[in-house]
Amino acid sequence: MNGWLTIGLLVMSNIFMTFAWYGQLKLQQMKIITSATPLIVVILMSWGIAMLEYCFMVPANRYGFHENGGAFSLLQLKVIQEVISLMIFTVFTFLFFRGEALHWNHFLAFCLLILAVYFVFMDS
Repeated sequence: MNGWLTIGLLVMSNIFMTFAWYGQLKLQQMKIITSATPLIVVILMSWGIAMLEYCFMVPANRYGFHENGGAFSLLQLKVIQEVISLMIFTVFTFLFFRGEALHWNHFLAFCLLILAVYFVFMDS
């Protein structure tokens, strides 16, 4: 159960992280903010969203870590987080930035990420 809870929390965390980091670019495209918007305003907006990210990321790592009764080692948690992060980012890019295209090398990179997950979970 902790494994699935951890993965769910990591997904939620990465959704907020992606919006915190890249949402301001979409807001600029939509003319909600402009290049004249003070950088401190954009940083504070992103920081507010990032706070929600931490509300999911910290419990995910705490519940997921094997020394706290979780299912994953520290390295496994990090690899899972990175794979989820790139998957969420790809969906975000596809949905909100339609001008960005996926190419063969992106798909190859995803296959290599799947191999990374396989190797990090492989018994040594």
